[in-house]
Amino acid sequence: MSRDTKTTVGEEIMESKVMWYPDSKKNTQMDKFRSEVNRDFGLKLANYSELYQWSVENYPEFWAEVWRFCGIVCSRLYEEVVDRTKRISDVPEWFRGSQLNYAENLLKHKDQDKIALYAAREAKEEITKVTFRELRRDVALYAAAMRKMGVKMGDRVVGYLPNSIEAVEAMLAAASIGAIWSSTSPDFGVNGVLDRFSQIQPKLIFSVSSVVYNGKEHDHMEKLQSVVKGLPDLKKVVVIPYVRSRDATDLSRIPNSVFLEDFLAMGKEGDQDPQLEFEQLPFSHPLFIMYSSGTTGAPKCMVHSAGGTLIQHLKEHILHGNMSSSDVIIYYTTTGWMMWNWLMSSLATGSSVVLYDGSPLVPTPNVLWDLIDRLGITIFGTGAKWLSVLEERNLKPAETHNLHTLHTILSTGSPLKPQSYEYVYKDIKSNILLGSISGGTDIVSCFMGQNFTIPVHKGEIQARNLGMAVEAWDDEGKPVWGESGELVCQKPIPCQPTHFWNDENGSKYHKAYFSTFPGVWAHGDYCKINPQTGGLVMLGRSDGTLNPNGVRFGSSEIYNIVEAFEEVSDSLCVPQYNKDREERVILFLKMAPKQIFGPELVKKIRDAIRVALSARHIPALILETKDIPYTISGKKVEVAVKQIVAGKEVTQRGAFSNPSSLDLYKNLPELQNF
Repeated sequence: MSRDTKTTVGEEIMESKVMWYPDSKKNTQMDKFRSEVNRDFGLKLANYSELYQWSVENYPEFWAEVWRFCGIVCSRLYEEVVDRTKRISDVPEWFRGSQLNYAENLLKHKDQDKIALYAAREAKEEITKVTFRELRRDVALYAAAMRKMGVKMGDRVVGYLPNSIEAVEAMLAAASIGAIWSSTSPDFGVNGVLDRFSQIQPKLIFSVSSVVYNGKEHDHMEKLQSVVKGLPDLKKVVVIPYVRSRDATDLSRIPNSVFLEDFLAMGKEGDQDPQLEFEQLPFSHPLFIMYSSGTTGAPKCMVHSAGGTLIQHLKEHILHGNMSSSDVIIYYTTTGWMMWNWLMSSLATGSSVVLYDGSPLVPTPNVLWDLIDRLGITIFGTGAKWLSVLEERNLKPAETHNLHTLHTILSTGSPLKPQSYEYVYKDIKSNILLGSISGGTDIVSCFMGQNFTIPVHKGEIQARNLGMAVEAWDDEGKPVWGESGELVCQKPIPCQPTHFWNDENGSKYHKAYFSTFPGVWAHGDYCKINPQTGGLVMLGRSDGTLNPNGVRFGSSEIYNIVEAFEEVSDSLCVPQYNKDREERVILFLKMAPKQIFGPELVKKIRDAIRVALSARHIPALILETKDIPYTISGKKVEVAVKQIVAGKEVTQRGAFSNPSSLDLYKNLPELQNF
């Protein structure tokens, strides 16, 4: 299955071990697409590399071809794909004049008796199944109830929800009306939710009374009550009993609250089920609001368009993922991660989507592998960290499970370690496409990822995705090959946010992506492109965002909690990387006068972070420091400490008001063995 090759790049030798080869028959969707491009444009593109080059050089023609090939349903066709005189920083309008609906494209299928959703929950034997017909009926009911209570086009509808059927139905109903959907998961604490939802002033929220995780039931009503208090524009709070019965749930302390069943009853006209209506909307009409990590304050609210999300996800699912209606896909995700939105769009291919809610290790670490065999899952997605955990536990699904239907494993959230490639092919399945994929919430999709037409090389993402003009640039803005550089995208893409919420003049948007290189999107990641294979290696964030195990968040989210403690006068939160580019978060505390640092305070802080944000936000190490570096203009400096922790020298000390503080972070013994 694998073979070693070596390629020299400059001084460096990059080893490329091929772990998987594409089928020689060349009958994938990508091959079919390439031959149709050749036919339509009189070309002779011979392979993926040539198709990729054509797609970025001729991006308006490319995206028009994707629209046609993927069968986008619209009530009015576009007049122009995109104005090619506009740069990516101009945020050009795509598919001007077209009218469509995202939800209609996900629910359009002829075979209405096919299973659309399977829902499984931790420690529950039964699996709920929903056909496309039932899904359409339920979405119609949700939408009718929403309209009855006054939800209109452009209103915000939010979910504080687990990965459940109700979350999918509420999202699709909002999209059918032209309302804007935003969601976060129940493991987010009150602060984390309000930092996000309070900015977008939702009219309606869906939530649950409790959830089960890691073998325990967790009450959700107290958190929900606090969240509702902080959202004054809410007209209705819909509570789903979910784990426990409605009789065991008291709604009296939450104003304007109603159980889901009673809310949906509002949508009924006598005994008749309401008809499902799809508002026909411009391509750029807002669909989702997603959130940045909140590094320098409140998270930025990224508005993603219905058309841009749809066409980009269809390209990734159909062309890159070779998906069809015979697929069954699961991605282990929560509603607070963009992979949930990405997973939902796969309904547009006619495939069945599996929702799993709970710990992937309870009651046993085999729970997801059991599901794969039980439901005939073909595509399985997870975080890179989970594969490492399985390897550490010496789990060998190849020996305990059949997995005969499984053809793809996808991994994202953090870079996939080279040894994880070895583990997957040796101990999970040898004849499988292992696709490491990478992009971000900022584009609600991927810049690079899986591809059925080219080999998988150990430790590398296979290739840049079609239409994504990605390069690695040095500080001077010159492309570098085979060495580390800033990930940039040079040409317009339909999946970039149309705007940020509450950013009237676009200054936050411009600062986020276009302040490094004028007119070019800088993503905030370091990467390396292997010119021989076309593969990519991700090298971590290039800014102050923290991203341990794929949980992306900003240091300010931690500061808001920690600095509320009277014992703490100041704090600093930085990432540390080991040789495998795994990341852990270190929190330094500067004590208030006469206060003592010790295990009791550390425990209190860990508990507070768990409650306000989630267990996954807790720093790996909490240490004491005597001082924290600041610039002369009074800004806390994380990047300099991050460099010192990585063993680098900080030379520009003139910018600091207290430069000697930097020396406190050198050669700390607690940071040595990582």
